[in-house]
Amino acid sequence: MSDIIQLLPDSVANQIAAGEVVQRPASAVKELIENAIDSGAGKIQLIIKDAGKSLIQVIDDGCGMSITDARMCFERHATSKIRKAEDLFAIRTMGFRGEAMASIAAIAQVELKTRRHEDELGTYICIEGSEVIKQEPVSCSAGTSICIKNLFYNIPARRNFLKGNPVELRHIIDEFQRVAFAHPEIFFTFHHDGNEIFHLPQASLKQRIIHIFGSTYNQKLVPVEENTSIIGLKGFIGKPEYAKKTRGEQYFFVNKRFIKDPYLNHAVLNAYDELLPDDSYPLYVLFIDIDPSKIDINVHPTKTEIKYQDEKSIYAIIRSAVKRSLGQYNITPTLDFNQETGFNNMITEKAHEDIVPPVISFNPDFNPFQAEKKQEREIPFLRSMGGGKQEVSKNWGSLYEIVKSPVNEQQEFELESKEEISPKHGEKQLFQVHNRYIISQIKSGFMLIDQQAAHERILYERFLLQQETHQGASQQSLFPQTVTLGAVDFELVKELLPDIQALGFQVREFGKNTFIVEGIPADIGSNISEVEMLEHLIEGFKNNFSLMKLDKRDNLARTLARNAAIKAGVYLTQTEMNNLIDQLFACESPNISLQGKPVIITFTLEELFQKFER
Repeated sequence: MSDIIQLLPDSVANQIAAGEVVQRPASAVKELIENAIDSGAGKIQLIIKDAGKSLIQVIDDGCGMSITDARMCFERHATSKIRKAEDLFAIRTMGFRGEAMASIAAIAQVELKTRRHEDELGTYICIEGSEVIKQEPVSCSAGTSICIKNLFYNIPARRNFLKGNPVELRHIIDEFQRVAFAHPEIFFTFHHDGNEIFHLPQASLKQRIIHIFGSTYNQKLVPVEENTSIIGLKGFIGKPEYAKKTRGEQYFFVNKRFIKDPYLNHAVLNAYDELLPDDSYPLYVLFIDIDPSKIDINVHPTKTEIKYQDEKSIYAIIRSAVKRSLGQYNITPTLDFNQETGFNNMITEKAHEDIVPPVISFNPDFNPFQAEKKQEREIPFLRSMGGGKQEVSKNWGSLYEIVKSPVNEQQEFELESKEEISPKHGEKQLFQVHNRYIISQIKSGFMLIDQQAAHERILYERFLLQQETHQGASQQSLFPQTVTLGAVDFELVKELLPDIQALGFQVREFGKNTFIVEGIPADIGSNISEVEMLEHLIEGFKNNFSLMKLDKRDNLARTLARNAAIKAGVYLTQTEMNNLIDQLFACESPNISLQGKPVIITFTLEELFQKFER
């Protein structure tokens, strides 16, 4: 019997390695930018076409490569950072594995132009599927330019598993932002299909965060800094009131390398204990500087996981440092030396006037137990359905009356109270318990209805229908509002724009990373601004997508229904309760909430007899 074990060809071995190194275009972007950083570049340009499927180009002004190095960089396990095994425990650079370029060249068409600053001519190399097609001298700028064309062109099965362009672009933006955070001293630019997405000049860390996330983040950041014999910690955390429902703005870096560590994330969240709800997550961009010999970064193919020698001490340091920064922020305001002060501290004549203490006035006859007239609220969805058009008051002139007799006021109050309590003709007598539940009598007993869950179910089915028919009614805004988003959220809204408009939103692009909101769905009340509604829709969509993996339309309908529904604690009139119940029983699934819990609980007379031992 002949031997059956043999060595794999280099081209096959490189394709296997590419499965770990390059899972999608974002992986190739990360590897190329990290190599550019290690070359000492002060400016790095990223150019993308077709979300990285057609072209990924990285241009830097680093040290460049010689003719031999340019050819050697495409060999397996070729690196300039490691000479012996001990070097693995003293690594402070990014690309050190020596597999990135070989893996990329095995699954794409690669063109390399590079020149050292002291050389007159550079080197041009063209590789397809690990095979060198051309190598020749070329006139080019100092530094390196790498083009990756037609990623996975020779592995159709891998290419078919790639997501749509919006999804792949968001992954590229995520990787780009992580590298840009870690190196604010480098000038970065990012272009996609001819449009500039990021323009990040050299700046401080705080300025880099503001450039990436937007100018509104200037007031959201709190500095953190702690130096110990174990680690050095610095960075910024977000104020508790600006926490979001998703985890998208949490960044940990160890020796300027982005990592994912649930243990350290828990340390930060623990410092926010009793400051945030359970389902909210704060912003933080934190950098840990630690002796490389005390960590092991070679435990995961993507190098996003790290082992530490003393995890508990690091946990305690991070928790105490974040907690102290939050305490200092709550006690004294922080000084922002990066912000223009201008006229903030101008001294006026009023500043020299005597301080007058505030006067406290109170009503000694106030009785908190005295019945008060309920104020009307705007719940357009409940009032419009089944209620008909509201009649215009004929006695409009009474609005201008100034004097009323006490007798007339008392009679008017009693009349309005009776009209509010007594149901109209054809309506059932309903009762609201703690402004949360509605009691409705039936022949066999009574029903207890969760008003918030019921309204969510009604809106959810209505919004689903509107997306199918594209007939969502819109309420025009009096003054259009502009909303500026981060690059990732901006691309997400661009992807969802047709479905958002089908719901009744009037939204259109308005410049770089900016939308203008000219209208919102008519079924939504005016108790929330257009900008807040759009931001809540984005946050809820991302949260639902990560938890339940819903399709776009279902996710949007579910998110908008939960945001627009009446909440527990809202008082409802008899008409509103009747309309709510009528619309609930017109739904396809009236008894199941969006969370899969019951909306209606029925109590029979037999159960009541048993409770009262009849």
